[in-house]
Amino acid sequence: MILSGCADAAGPCDHSRVLPRLTDQFCDRLRDTLRTSGFDADGVVATLGDEAHAALGRFEPEPARRATRGGSPLDTLIRLFLVGDPAPRTKAEQALGDVDEAAAAGLVRVDGDDVRAALDLRPYGDDQGNWWVLADLGDDRLGKPVDTEHVLGIGHASLSLARATMRRKVGSVLDLGTGCGIQALHASRHADRVTATDLSERALALAEATFRLNGLSVETLRGPWFEPVAGRKFDQVVCNPPFVVGPPRVDFVYRDSGLGGDDASALVVRGMRDVLADGGVGQLLASWLHRRGEDWGDRVASWLPDEGLDAWFVQRDVAEPALYVGTWLRDTGVDPRSPEGSAKAAAWLDWFEANDVVGIGFGFVTMRATDSDTEVACEDLRHAYDDPLGPETGAWLDRVAWLRAHQDPKALLSARLVVPPTVVLEQVSEPGENGWSELVRRLHRTDGPGWQQETDELVTALLAGCRGQLPLGELLALLAAGNGLSADEVVNAALPVVAELIQHGMVLPVELA
Repeated sequence: MILSGCADAAGPCDHSRVLPRLTDQFCDRLRDTLRTSGFDADGVVATLGDEAHAALGRFEPEPARRATRGGSPLDTLIRLFLVGDPAPRTKAEQALGDVDEAAAAGLVRVDGDDVRAALDLRPYGDDQGNWWVLADLGDDRLGKPVDTEHVLGIGHASLSLARATMRRKVGSVLDLGTGCGIQALHASRHADRVTATDLSERALALAEATFRLNGLSVETLRGPWFEPVAGRKFDQVVCNPPFVVGPPRVDFVYRDSGLGGDDASALVVRGMRDVLADGGVGQLLASWLHRRGEDWGDRVASWLPDEGLDAWFVQRDVAEPALYVGTWLRDTGVDPRSPEGSAKAAAWLDWFEANDVVGIGFGFVTMRATDSDTEVACEDLRHAYDDPLGPETGAWLDRVAWLRAHQDPKALLSARLVVPPTVVLEQVSEPGENGWSELVRRLHRTDGPGWQQETDELVTALLAGCRGQLPLGELLALLAAGNGLSADEVVNAALPVVAELIQHGMVLPVELA
């Protein structure tokens, strides 16, 4: 759960070039204060109520103001850090303690008798508990575009990556390009050791403050890309890189890499194998160009080595260039209608046109280090689904490993398979002169990413027999005999289909079910 915020138009000055000074002692006292007041994800929602909380997420602050008129320390903290209103010094001291100490730490600023937030501080929780996250104030609070060194808080991209990340117990996790530290917070739940890196000194300072505030021990290293961890190996690597594609420039360090096109995403994919321990898993958000006459899957597959990785590219969205440029301009508070916005848009679109870019793909990449030839799957998942992708990534890797171990036809034919209860058969028919005529017959996974796959009567009959009792070979022999077909022909036709169904979790070996 993330608590959204809004502010009045007269926001504070931009202090993004002044590094925060949140010491261990200050963070210990602040943590106790926030806990005592109930300034956590559940406490804020309980105070605001669902309606006011939803309104705050839409940048509509008035319902939240009405819900916090009582003046309690929690009310003051909500107004100060989530709504963005100033607080009278007396109220701020009741909520935060020593206001001068908080100002010296860079958390707030004092303007006469008013106290305002100087940093974005908000509760953030998962199903295991609550954290607090520190970041820079956004353009809605500043009243102007953010600074080049702006450290982004909890956004849709970071939340998407968190939901897509596998959460299995591991020894070590690397959060490459940690920003304000969101992925490292999640990693602390399932890793014995967490390392967080970033090129930005300010980002590391805020991430370190976030870790101290939450009582976490996280190793932090500064430097570009993989340089800070050269020669080291990790069981899991997670990365939310500056994946915005376009001309090679840096307007904002949190989104721009200085590399042209999709080279930032390619760099992370290419470098992942060197930092993964045997069997280690790397996961990242990425963007890739759709160029005229080029298949996007071929493009991203070219980033991989010939051996040593299993890789799964999931495309969640494709934007046309004009929409892409307008979206990212507004993301940083630049009005596309302004002279500045028009100039930046023109240069960006000129670059796309010169490089034959017709679209920009966005999605997730999951990789696992192996000692075999590289296996790659590039799949479009632009449809809506509810389940987080994280559990599915782990299951996908398990199924790929199983298929590799059973790539000999004899091994696959000896497997006992089951159809998961979340797989249903859908049939669509239309009326005709002789009754109903079938138009579509497809399998549909109702969990995970909601895979759908069209099928036929023979495959449907085969799956009806997949109950974990008979080996696949015997089921295919019965199917051939019952339909007057050659057993060899049925086997040759069925094995690739069965392998694809296993990869997508439509049918499972009993040991993975």
